[in-house]
Amino acid sequence: MEAYFELAREGENVAQDLQAEYDLLRQEVDRLETETMLAGENDHLNAIVTIHPGAGGTESQDWAEMLLRMYRRWAERRGFKFTLNDFQAGEEAGLKSATFTVAGDYAYGLLSGENGVHRLVRISPFDQAARRHTSFASVFVSPEIDDTINIEIKPEDLRIETYRSTGKGGQHVNTTDSAVRITHLPTGTVVQCQNERSQHRNKEMAMKFLRSRLYELELRKRREAADMLEASKADIDFGSQIRSYVLHPYRLVKDHRTKFEMGDTDRVLDGDLDPFIKSYLLSRRTVSKSG
Repeated sequence: MEAYFELAREGENVAQDLQAEYDLLRQEVDRLETETMLAGENDHLNAIVTIHPGAGGTESQDWAEMLLRMYRRWAERRGFKFTLNDFQAGEEAGLKSATFTVAGDYAYGLLSGENGVHRLVRISPFDQAARRHTSFASVFVSPEIDDTINIEIKPEDLRIETYRSTGKGGQHVNTTDSAVRITHLPTGTVVQCQNERSQHRNKEMAMKFLRSRLYELELRKRREAADMLEASKADIDFGSQIRSYVLHPYRLVKDHRTKFEMGDTDRVLDGDLDPFIKSYLLSRRTVSKSG
């Protein structure tokens, strides 16, 4: 930028170049500023994210898949590794559930504020009368726990089931019961994996997910003020949402916790979540200091 200023003083037209450099610098400063707010014990870890549609059938299932795409695009924008671990397709469109891992520096810290219910308002593409519909989906984020952390899981507390993979078709769908679902009976926690080709590998991955979920549950017990994580237990319906995405009659994405909003809904749904993440982290830090 100093070189461009020098050229400008010599009469060169470098306004566009300066603006481009400024925009890059602004992005870098925003990124560094955000990272200074990630000081939690697990903020530096990878994130395991699960999405479930709320009531509403195809509408909510389609919305859940839109959220899956949004987070995939966000991970790509940041250069993080995105791995889809489990995908249960909806009957007509969308998904019944999906679990994925985002691997990268501070992935969990950045995504932890996404816990809760996300609400969509739009003209339904599935309604022949073109009426406005409201759909809900829940997002649950937990840290990918390192293997060195000891979480005691008793074999008698587990129910392990196998089933045939139900992916989107093609060569990735197994013809054997290689997918694995594990239920932790004391807590009711259910995890599943069908991404790997072998049942053994799917079981290994599912146990990893379970250990992470149980660790997160233990942290929740220790933290009395766990409002965000408790949202995963709330009804996935009106009144419990953390963020609304309105596509009709106007276009706006608004976070109900921080009051931060953006009018460019397409940009947000294409993965530009950093402004919302930063505003959440700022509000969390403010609450922490005041407390």
